[in-house]
Amino acid sequence: MRRKRSGKRYAAFVLLLLYLGLLTYFTMFSEALGRTDGGDYRYNLVLFREISRYVKYREQIGWYGFFLNTFGNVLAFMPLGFLFPYVVGRDFTIPQMIMAGALCSYTVELIQLMTRTGSFDVDDIFLNTVGAVLGWGLFLALRRAWRSRKKRL
Repeated sequence: MRRKRSGKRYAAFVLLLLYLGLLTYFTMFSEALGRTDGGDYRYNLVLFREISRYVKYREQIGWYGFFLNTFGNVLAFMPLGFLFPYVVGRDFTIPQMIMAGALCSYTVELIQLMTRTGSFDVDDIFLNTVGAVLGWGLFLALRRAWRSRKKRL
């Protein structure tokens, strides 16, 4: 039997689609974030190399560049971790959420490498995955608070 989608779940689905559209724009086309048209293949396959470089040279890079590369990658994937479980309508374990976040981030990074619109960076995959898991944690906390509130009423 097919389950009906609630209005809230439908709204979350629309928000997820909008989020994915914005994520695509910012990771593939936004010149403000250093996206290019072709050029050389750029990649980093050493975990924490770029993160440590941004920490070490944060004064030269500037606080905006430092924040954008470190915390921006985390914040960019929090909506995925928040919306995805709600839209799918099932509970995830932490390994499943890590896998979903990493797989989505890996896909973005691979497309950037193939289209040469950015760089493939394992540090970005790590930070994006942390963001997805934090978004999922926020989802769980808010869901628990909501259910607790409903029980008290």
